Amino acid sequence: MTDEDYKTVGFKSGLEIHQQLLTEKKLFCRCPAGKYNHRFDAEILRHMRPTLSELGEYDGTALMEFKTKKDIIYHINRETVCTYEMDDTPPFEINDQALDIALEIGMLYRCSIIDEIHIARKQYLDGSIPTGFQRTSITSVDGIVPYKDREIEIIQLSIEEDSCREVSDYGHKRVYIADRLGMPLIETVTAPDMKNPNEVAEVGKILSNIVKSTGKVRTGAGAAREDVNVSVTGGTRIEIKGVPSLKRIPLLTYNEAMRQWNLLRLREELKKRNITSDTFESHTFDITRILRKTKYQPIANSLQEEKIINAVILRGFKGLLNWQTQTETYFSKEISDRVRVIACLSNLPNIIHSDSTSETISIAEWQKVKKAISAKDEDTVVIVWGSEMDVHTATKEIAIRAKEAAIGVPSETRQALKDGTTGFERILPGPDRMYPDTDLPPKRITTDRIERIKANLPEYYWEREKWYKELKVPADLIEPLAISKLAGLFKHAVTELGIDAKLAAKVLIQYPKRLRKMKVEFDSIDEEVMLALLRAYKQCLISKEGILYAMHDAIKYGVFDLDNLPPPIDEKDIPHVIQYTYAELNRKSLHKKENIGKVLCGMVMNKVRGRVDGTFVSKAVSKFIKELK
Repeated sequence: MTDEDYKTVGFKSGLEIHQQLLTEKKLFCRCPAGKYNHRFDAEILRHMRPTLSELGEYDGTALMEFKTKKDIIYHINRETVCTYEMDDTPPFEINDQALDIALEIGMLYRCSIIDEIHIARKQYLDGSIPTGFQRTSITSVDGIVPYKDREIEIIQLSIEEDSCREVSDYGHKRVYIADRLGMPLIETVTAPDMKNPNEVAEVGKILSNIVKSTGKVRTGAGAAREDVNVSVTGGTRIEIKGVPSLKRIPLLTYNEAMRQWNLLRLREELKKRNITSDTFESHTFDITRILRKTKYQPIANSLQEEKIINAVILRGFKGLLNWQTQTETYFSKEISDRVRVIACLSNLPNIIHSDSTSETISIAEWQKVKKAISAKDEDTVVIVWGSEMDVHTATKEIAIRAKEAAIGVPSETRQALKDGTTGFERILPGPDRMYPDTDLPPKRITTDRIERIKANLPEYYWEREKWYKELKVPADLIEPLAISKLAGLFKHAVTELGIDAKLAAKVLIQYPKRLRKMKVEFDSIDEEVMLALLRAYKQCLISKEGILYAMHDAIKYGVFDLDNLPPPIDEKDIPHVIQYTYAELNRKSLHKKENIGKVLCGMVMNKVRGRVDGTFVSKAVSKFIKELK
């Protein structure tokens, strides 16, 4: 699709980016943050139920989750979780370190800072938070970030606590591990200013780079997650939840826009058939006895377990369950997803339908079912099987989702699937799930606090990139360095120590990657250690070639110590080392090898590695070989 195509369908998209903050403690307790472990000391079982909002109303998402009747099990590790996370004790006051980082990022977004923050409770009944709600607070509003020839509006920035990590979700049982629970998180919400799928990913990259450039956010798998809001003209806001990678956004948003466009076309087709939300008709029948001898394995297995089979007639829907919604995806999946999520019929296939009779029950059985329930040629029949309770829930959801097709695009939160399509997750939450927290008082944001943070704001990463280009830093290192927490150290190394910019960039960005390939495990290199190492290089105490090995030893011993390194070799001594090494080759009869130059160079480098520049050694060996000839 072209930009003009997206304009025609009225594509709009916005982002909600969740980013973990790099703090020592969690947001509302004093447990350590960022300490992950699959080992657990206890299990806790919970059942969730909805509560009334201040206006005396239930949130639709909470009611939907309540229908699933899930057993929620938490794996608890005593080193990462306390009684606060389990809702057995009240919260501490908000973590000031986390709040300062959130305010700093709000300033980088050019937001207006809230002068008094109020903690609210956001209801979550999926079990991802044991309390049933998340504590959250808006810290700044009305910001902007530059993009191409325009600006993207930042509606708000909030600080909140992270949820549990899901281990499994099958049937009526969902399991979480609680180590991530309560970690400080910011949520950046943009306006729906992006006009095509690529723009969504590009703006996401800008926002990601801005927060990373502070050096105060966590990085790596799971540290950032994007929720993407998508709509087209005539559709509604759909939230694609928990997109783990910016690279996946273009295909996901393309498919979601296609889905909404096709659902709107489906609505028009239903109108042509005189089916609206007022005229929609469906009926449910128990057909267990009719199919008691079927050879269709999924149903036969269910009957062996003494479960039941129901059929739902969708009047006038013939052929519409094969209506394409996304890439190689059809309207029948919209119904199957609802049955899987809400009725907890997790084994697929969980439905079959008369619009696609191949590889299901036999034609004779279809005819027998249709006759028994008085289905007409223009109708579609959907069959579902399972326990009585689950099938009862499923038949209701089949009818609800089919009726919604006559309305258009239902408001939903959808999963980001690996094939680039989206799948139903839950009904889109509304404002009824938010209410004030009575355990925590409001917190004033003083002018002194704002001025202190503002005085130490980092420069924007795109300004750093401009300077790096002028310094002729290698292109592949510019962006990683610009958003690195070592950017300040790079500036000091170049401007104060006078170290070559290309070398400094390689040391700070490439060398840590090389150390990982050498299987040296570390989270990050201490800036003071790196500064001492760069000073030693500038004073000729270690060679350019020796920096990598000095870093290796600094990580190994936890401190940079020149006594642990061999002293540098003067370049004028290298010819003597080469002659001595060549004599060794003669004694070992290796001098006759065709690649004598490479062998000699390798042996010399083993003797002087980390003590002299490798390029100089290579040239000196080449010169020696030529003189031999």
